[in-house]
Amino acid sequence: EVRRLTGGRGADGVVEAVGMGAHGDSVKSTATNLAGYLPKPLARAAAASFGVDSTAALRLAFDAVRRGGTVSLIGVYGGTADPINMMQIFDKQLTLRMGQANVKRWTPELLELLIERDAFDVENLATHRLGLSQAPAAYEMFHKKKDGCLKVVLTPGS
Repeated sequence: EVRRLTGGRGADGVVEAVGMGAHGDSVKSTATNLAGYLPKPLARAAAASFGVDSTAALRLAFDAVRRGGTVSLIGVYGGTADPINMMQIFDKQLTLRMGQANVKRWTPELLELLIERDAFDVENLATHRLGLSQAPAAYEMFHKKKDGCLKVVLTPGS
């Protein structure tokens, strides 16, 4: 769709905000679960050596950006053995920007924008509002995208 909308050119910049998926394929899940049975020092070393994330969203970002464009990665990746197409990145002359959010720096300013006038209209982002006791069912609904679920707000005490 991006290529169609840009006449085949691609987007000037793409933000990849998915990061590693909470749910991956069964092989990765099994390997992660098995590593959990190792003694902690060995488990940490194993995760640092062969951790693998799902990179589908990352590959899509590289494909959707134009030659010479910028891909900003704000999704968190934890694997160290992720296969990505370095030739595609090199050939397209991409700029990669990434890093964790500087939460302490931006929280006061963003809270002010949200409290004073809800500048980002965050109250309307939630598709479902449920009690905290319904969290397991809410997560399942979100994961399976049931009932148009995109964002759930959980309220303690209900």
